[in-house]
Amino acid sequence: MDFLDYEFMQRALLAAVLVGITAPAVGIYLVQRRQALLGDGIGHVAMTGVGLGFLLSASPVWTATAVSVLGAILMELIRWYGRTRGDIALAMLFYGGMAGGVMLINLAPGGSNANLTSYLFGSLSTVSRSDVTAICVLAAFVLLVTLGLRRQLFAVSQDEEFARVTGLPVRALNLLTAVTAAVTVTVAMRVVGLLLVSALMVVPVAAAQQLTRSFAVTFVIAVAIGVTVTVSGTITSYYQDVPPGATIVLLTIGAFIALTALAAPLARRRARAALAAQPSGDPAECSIPVARGAGDEVGV
Repeated sequence: MDFLDYEFMQRALLAAVLVGITAPAVGIYLVQRRQALLGDGIGHVAMTGVGLGFLLSASPVWTATAVSVLGAILMELIRWYGRTRGDIALAMLFYGGMAGGVMLINLAPGGSNANLTSYLFGSLSTVSRSDVTAICVLAAFVLLVTLGLRRQLFAVSQDEEFARVTGLPVRALNLLTAVTAAVTVTVAMRVVGLLLVSALMVVPVAAAQQLTRSFAVTFVIAVAIGVTVTVSGTITSYYQDVPPGATIVLLTIGAFIALTALAAPLARRRARAALAAQPSGDPAECSIPVARGAGDEVGV
């Protein structure tokens, strides 16, 4: 536990815990909406915000948040009105955001590839006190949205038409989900990196879905996986001197593989138990239930 003696590790671990909570908390709605790569696109756009922060000598976290939110709003507008050219517009937005960030960082005083790398793939030693303050504020917003509006967001993620019929403001909730995802990207970029944050938003949710069919239980397990891998990856990065973002993502994928291997025999055992519990005589009653993912559950 000697790593706790260093202030930079204390800051990095706090940031890691917040990232481990917020990324899956938003990611579960993106998975339900089949927008797993939204975080990756926002990460590209956020690079312009990082470069703007360097150019203006401002906090890159806050400038990245502002640019990411604007980018997320544009993505939703393109999704609503884009029609056949929507995918081209999104591609230009993603790659333009990345190119703009690289250009701005190189134009900024003291800009360098080292600064760029720390934002692309994460860095323990660069998490400052001001970064931690910003991450705490942004994480509080993410949790307020994802937990406070979980029923409404779940309903829209499952079936937009049904949610619209019930009177929910579907477009406003979709926009809020995109904005919350944008905020989550900037929360995670100091620890995981902009290019890898999408994995932490999606893979823990996919891993949790291997074990449960309940939305609420999937949410809890995904967050638990997120916190475990971010803290473990941060500690491993300190001792082995490896990039924290890559370490965290590889641990997350490892967790998915392990839970998938564990879920297969459990599913077969549940199927045999259900078959044995069925009354004999009616073949229709002896069918084996098909395991469902968290996206099939109707309740929260």
